[in-house]
Amino acid sequence: MSKTNHTILTDTFGRKHNYLRISLTERCNLRCTYCMPADGIALSPKEHLMTADEIYIIAKTFVDLGVNKIRLTGGEPMVRKDFPLILEKLASLPVELGITTNGVLADRFIPLLKKNGIKTITISIDSLHKDKFQKITRRNEFEKVWNTIQLFQKEGFKVKLNIVLIKGFNDQEIVDFINLTKDKDLIIRFIEFMPFDGNQWNIDKLVTHQEILDKVSYIFPLQIKRLSDTPNDTSRNYKIEGYQGSFAIISSVTNPFCDTCNRIRLTADGKLKNCLFSGKEFSLLKPLRANQPLNNIIKSALQHKFATRGGMDTPDKLQNPDLHSKNRSMIAIGG
Repeated sequence: MSKTNHTILTDTFGRKHNYLRISLTERCNLRCTYCMPADGIALSPKEHLMTADEIYIIAKTFVDLGVNKIRLTGGEPMVRKDFPLILEKLASLPVELGITTNGVLADRFIPLLKKNGIKTITISIDSLHKDKFQKITRRNEFEKVWNTIQLFQKEGFKVKLNIVLIKGFNDQEIVDFINLTKDKDLIIRFIEFMPFDGNQWNIDKLVTHQEILDKVSYIFPLQIKRLSDTPNDTSRNYKIEGYQGSFAIISSVTNPFCDTCNRIRLTADGKLKNCLFSGKEFSLLKPLRANQPLNNIIKSALQHKFATRGGMDTPDKLQNPDLHSKNRSMIAIGG
């Protein structure tokens, strides 16, 4: 890799981007309230979405520029009929490949995941109560997802659970989730509720990084052990002394990790987003189909990256619903 190529993925703040998150689809078999508006979204026409070959070509372009980690997201990535083909293509690249799923379909792909070197699976589950799970996902799939989590552990995968916390809804389950780590080598990841178009975000629903730690400290006084974070980690990692597993807090709102961000996102319709919070997008699919080079577009996208949260660098901006609506819904961005 040339020095010139290496600098393409470096932004004006000196942050080097080696992690690409690719949304395979805008479709999902759940309807989580924080992710999808109540009325759903207008799906992109199929011809506007990346094909398996186009996903591979764009991914390889990024790998040639220095990306060494790729995560597949959605929607729900496994609802794509050509998911096995996409996974096999991307597994041929020299990258660490990961997947985030809601777990509804994941059990049927275990042999495929093992064959293609997937060792870690991230599963979203926002409540351990069947009725709450159904309320937030608008679907009755709790038992399926819970059985899948246990199956992946039994099959030897490293399992991470993502929990989006919403005050007054599931914040009383923080300790219940942590107690899962007592005898299971699980990684529990609490995620602050983030503002996106159509998800009815307001700051009163936010469970902050400090509030999470306060709740845990009250139940486990002097037992919380701070773990070392890996470089560019989005989470602050902890464990309870004597427990097998661990827990983490992803605090994009109250304690963001923007200064060490190494992530870029590719939407299912081939748009590059330099930040999850940013409303500005750069099309890679159109120039690819026109046989035009992508490097200058990628470089421009990185040069336009803000220092913090897509420019929402103050509490007033963060709470401005007009700024939220300039971004897509989470379902259309990719988790």
